Formats: sequence, structure tokens, C-alpha cells
Amino acid sequence: MTDRIFNVLFLCTGNTSRSVLGEAILQAEGGGRFNAFSAGSQPKGVVNPYAVKALEAAGYPASGLRSKSWDEFAAPDAPKMDFVFTVCDSAAGEACPLWPGQPVTAHWGIEDPAAVEGSDLEKMRAFNEALRFTRNRVLAFIALPLGMLDAMALKKSLQDIGALEGASQKIG
Repeated sequence: MTDRIFNVLFLCTGNTSRSVLGEAILQAEGGGRFNAFSAGSQPKGVVNPYAVKALEAAGYPASGLRSKSWDEFAAPDAPKMDFVFTVCDSAAGEACPLWPGQPVTAHWGIEDPAAVEGSDLEKMRAFNEALRFTRNRVLAFIALPLGMLDAMALKKSLQDIGALEGASQKIG
């Protein structure tokens, strides 16, 4: 077991929902073993209010969350990422910046709850489902014996987590 604290970045295009859910859940569930961050390739500048409601309803802190550009994490003075997870299919297909430290990457695609149209109840249901799928992935990730897995086993484990229930698409 390692006492090291791992930096984890969740990426999505707009950084309003899924990546923000990942950041908040990992920060809360990670037991001090992880620093969680989120960003987007084309951030919208606001966190979706349904994401905030879903987090708060599930008991996760949502204060301080913000929509930000992935450029913040590609800068030379940015925290060195150990893991980068794309959570939307469009971000997985984009050319990402070169991350300092060459982090381990994986795609954990989840359908976009912000794309759901309908009543407030239907939208909230979509966000709650995205939160559940994200939480399941985060819990599986933090249960991995990170200090004991070689690079290939770690990559395979992260891909398997991305294929858990609710996967929007299987990429590479």
C-alpha cells in the first residue's frame, strides 16, 4: 500500500455535468488518497444546476465546483496528473493536450444527462443516473490496489471500469 496522493482529472467537453460529478464524488469518497479535478475542452463556464442538485441530494459537497478549461491542467505549473479519465465520448475523441507526467488514461463514457429534454423530473432522473454510474466507477477505481498493479493490469482494470453499467460507448 502506498501513502502517495494521486491527482485525477475528469474530462468532458463542456465541464458542466459528468466531469464535475466525477470530481466531487472522488474528492468525497477518496479517503484523502486522491486530489480530484475536472475540466473541459470547451468549458461552458457554469456547472449545471441539476448536477449540483444531484450531488447535494446524494450527500456530496458541491460548493466550490466550477467549469474550467483543460488548459489550466496542461500548464507547466499545473499539478502533475496521475490519471486522466474522459467521461464523454466527444472528449475521448478529441486531441488532448500533453499532460505533464504522462498520466494513465481511460475512457469512462456516460450518456450526457444535460442532453435530456423533458420535465424537471425527467432531467433530474437523468442526472441521478449519471451520478450513480459515475459513483460506481469511482468506487471501483478507489478499490484498486494501485501500488500493486503493473502498467498493463492497471490499464486493463481502468478499461473494465469504463465498461461498467451505463457505459455510453466503448472506445479503443
